[in-house]
Amino acid sequence: MTMLLPNILLTGTPGVGKTTLGKELASRSGLKYVNVGDLAREGQLYDGYDEEYDCPILDEDRVVDELENQMSEGGVIVDYHGCDFFPERWFHIVFVLKTDNSVLYKRLETRGYNEKKLKDNIQCEIFQILYEEALASYKEEIVHQLPSNNPEDLEDNIDQILKWIEQWVKDHSS
Repeated sequence: MTMLLPNILLTGTPGVGKTTLGKELASRSGLKYVNVGDLAREGQLYDGYDEEYDCPILDEDRVVDELENQMSEGGVIVDYHGCDFFPERWFHIVFVLKTDNSVLYKRLETRGYNEKKLKDNIQCEIFQILYEEALASYKEEIVHQLPSNNPEDLEDNIDQILKWIEQWVKDHSS
């Protein structure tokens, strides 16, 4: 069974704008948008609780099982701040969003993150942890970094990704 539409992964540190981009992209492209955090909440796909970070721990295997069918059909935009547990075969392209620390700090502060969570997420961004994780998990040529600091970046990113989708569909239609 061949896919008619590509699967896209949006990843990056919390607060970089994955959800804003993902929802907007879905509404303009007709692809389906899946926020893994929401999916886990709705299905209670958890494996305990992290006291230090004050958040539930994702049950990665159950998330993968939950998504397998729609991913194999294609046309899905997945949004999550981790990427090393998704099967490599799922994604045709991976976008890692990147935000300046000062901008990111404000965004996370607005979310009410505690000091430790704030500091760790900023560190994560400084050391490009998720970009490294993406490069380690997928073929280098499908992993792309996108700036995500302001509304102009958002528009540019949407345009760029819509062009990529259009090209992918052209290349894969017989």
